[in-house]
Amino acid sequence: MSAAHLLRHSRKLRSLHNALDCERSGLVRYFSTASGSFPTKGNVLLVSTGAEKRIGGARFPQRKQPGKELETSKVSLGLNGSYTCRRSPNNFIPNTITGLNGSLSCGQIASARSFSSSADLPPHQEIGMPSLSPTMTEGNIARWLKKEGDKVSPGEVLCEVETDKATVEMECMEEGYLAKIIHGDGSKEIKVGEIIAVTVEEEGDIKKFKDYKPSTLAAPVAPSELKAQSEPTEPKVEEREPSKASEPKAPRTEEPSRSGDRIFSSPLARKLAEDNNVPLSSVKGTGPDGRILKADIEDYLAKGGRKEALAAPGLSYTDVPNAQIRKVTANRLLSSKQTIPHYYLTVDTRVDNLIKLRGELNPLQESSGGKKISINDLVIKAAALALRKVPQCNSSWMNDFIRQYHNVNINVAVQTEHGLFVPVIRDADKKGLGMIAEEVKQLAQRARDNSLKPDDYEGGTFTISNLGGPFGIKQFCAIINPPQSAILAIGSAERRVIPGSANGQYEFGSFMSATMSCDHRVIDGAIGAEFLKAFKGYIENPTSMLL
Repeated sequence: MSAAHLLRHSRKLRSLHNALDCERSGLVRYFSTASGSFPTKGNVLLVSTGAEKRIGGARFPQRKQPGKELETSKVSLGLNGSYTCRRSPNNFIPNTITGLNGSLSCGQIASARSFSSSADLPPHQEIGMPSLSPTMTEGNIARWLKKEGDKVSPGEVLCEVETDKATVEMECMEEGYLAKIIHGDGSKEIKVGEIIAVTVEEEGDIKKFKDYKPSTLAAPVAPSELKAQSEPTEPKVEEREPSKASEPKAPRTEEPSRSGDRIFSSPLARKLAEDNNVPLSSVKGTGPDGRILKADIEDYLAKGGRKEALAAPGLSYTDVPNAQIRKVTANRLLSSKQTIPHYYLTVDTRVDNLIKLRGELNPLQESSGGKKISINDLVIKAAALALRKVPQCNSSWMNDFIRQYHNVNINVAVQTEHGLFVPVIRDADKKGLGMIAEEVKQLAQRARDNSLKPDDYEGGTFTISNLGGPFGIKQFCAIINPPQSAILAIGSAERRVIPGSANGQYEFGSFMSATMSCDHRVIDGAIGAEFLKAFKGYIENPTSMLL
């Protein structure tokens, strides 16, 4: 018999069908922000009248405000039918939605205005750790600029968040009072979306959050976990074999499985242990028969196993904690060397004319109140013009295709006490030397102050690293900054004796070494050589850059 016949002829199924069409209400109201968010697709709470229901990992009771009527509006949602939305004029009353289909999805959010399951707590807004850069998964709280009890307004800075690339100011999105700071100054490794503070609208509600702790039910739920929660699960029935009375039960040991002196472990676990100098004999395996897995090595390292393994007897040392920028730089550069086929091209360029032009331009800059032009500023301009002439080097490998950029955005490596930063000079090929000099000095100062914003370092298409001027390094090979396909390493200028115009005559000249690291998937050897030829032409004939 078909499902349609069952619905028509069965009273019980008809009553069940009617029950499924009952009114559903109590949609949690979310507020999205532009500064940061975390995905909660499908994390929708629907509460039945007179009761409560939890979907997506959080619980919200339905509350009523006597004496206030609900606003009613009808919203058309295409194929899903029309929905009737009712909302109280008071923003603290959740929206009510009824209709044919209760399946809705929320956008990306950073804070949620919610109701506590406890009657002692008034309505409040939980502020989550925002995602302030495309690669950010966790962040640190550098310091709070507001303290508990302070009034906050939209646009005011709440705290400074240390992301994977810089320290960014986090602004308040709504007016209210900062009732509780969950993670204080210096808090480390806070996951994106994890609650860091709570705000309320009424000053008198602040004291009620003195001992507030965020509920685990209110924590962000991953989409995969949501899907798993929404699907009904069948109870698992364990099949047990009858135990034999003649066989005594042996106690389970946590020691690694051994065959003689052999320790069983997975290849990944052995590689990870070898890279971190971890003896397998000191790790307890959790795999089948005590086999050591990759997770066992990671747990061992997380619990301080690395320190024990590397601490030689009688050796004095200090463990320096890695900042977030150091961790991200290490991971990106390691991935670059392991996945990008590097090759290197070096050229020596004579810079006498470049130094002469700089000496002529700087007095003009000083008289007009501008910044002095450095050799590095001239190098940036020459590289930008060379990229415009050889656009194949201004590209990225995208697996199925090569993306060639129309903008020439030059990242400049800046070393600071906080780590390595690469602020970007946008459209460097279209800017004058004076403007480039001004931007480089401003961005370098922000990098030293650890106050770069995402717009200051994202969107680069080519990178220049100069260790010659400040450190006197003659020549070096830099690591490509993905997803870019090349980086130019600039060495110091040195005086050399070179043959003169006539036989037996000699003259002195200043030469600078430039080494280009190329991604062979994108840049063939001849293309890289063509770029360096164009770059050398601009350096040795710098007046052509002014045309």
